[in-house]
Amino acid sequence: MAAAVAPEWATKEPCLMGIDEAGRGPVLGPMVYGCMYCARSYQDTLATLKFADSKTLKEEQREELFESLKDNSLIGWEVDVICPKELSAKMLKRSKVNLNEISHKSAMGLVKRALDMGVLLAEVYIDTVGDAEKYRIKLTEKFPGIKFVVAKKADSLFPVVSGASIVAKVTRDRALRNWVFDETAQNMHMNTGSGYPGDPATKQWLEDHKHPIFGFPSLVRFSWGTCTPFFNDAIEVTWESDELEEDAGSNGSVKRQVKLSSLGFTGFKRKSEEIDSSGKGRCKFFQARKLELVKKFQ
Repeated sequence: MAAAVAPEWATKEPCLMGIDEAGRGPVLGPMVYGCMYCARSYQDTLATLKFADSKTLKEEQREELFESLKDNSLIGWEVDVICPKELSAKMLKRSKVNLNEISHKSAMGLVKRALDMGVLLAEVYIDTVGDAEKYRIKLTEKFPGIKFVVAKKADSLFPVVSGASIVAKVTRDRALRNWVFDETAQNMHMNTGSGYPGDPATKQWLEDHKHPIFGFPSLVRFSWGTCTPFFNDAIEVTWESDELEEDAGSNGSVKRQVKLSSLGFTGFKRKSEEIDSSGKGRCKFFQARKLELVKKFQ
């Protein structure tokens, strides 16, 4: 597949970019980072296009603005969709990656993508995650020569960030509307409520979709603390690795046994990444979760 190329105007004029996210807080669905960029000379026109913080707009308004943004040949945009499984895996692995760091890497990835496409980025405006000044310094060290403006509520202060907010929010909304479950259990539905941990409808959905062995469907960010109470009575699962591992305390190689308290979905004792399973020839469900047979009874 050929690499994406920036619009011609973006390679000839200094450009400004806005970056924002959607779906940082929910326990369900992906987190999406979006960016929008335009020529610096287009900035005054951009301010007349009625972009606003996506949280202040109705869904129909966001959809309409997103379509007008896509049709505008003087505006460019990109997204980074981080699925629930990726979020949970990073937050639960041995060397944990917290949500702020995931957010920073996603935003920096969008800047790098634009630069690789040939966009002449001069200024980047971004809604802060964590300390604004530390974040600005981090970005400046990574991309010297670009002016970074990091601010709280940037999506309500800068039209280019407002546009990025719409890109991110509409992309996430569409991803949820069109979500296809990997799992094949019966009676699964998408009446999830808002997806936020405090929403009673979301809590009921989690209750209805939990499994005592396999946990939640892949729509769920199982690293969120919201998930923990649902598995107080879960079944513990133990299996051994497919591969041999050297054990300094024994003669020769041994296989590790891993006990996943509460399934490894919330990381109480041992994490799921400690399981090294090839998963070849097994059902997709087990491959995705790296589940392996412990014993086969005749």
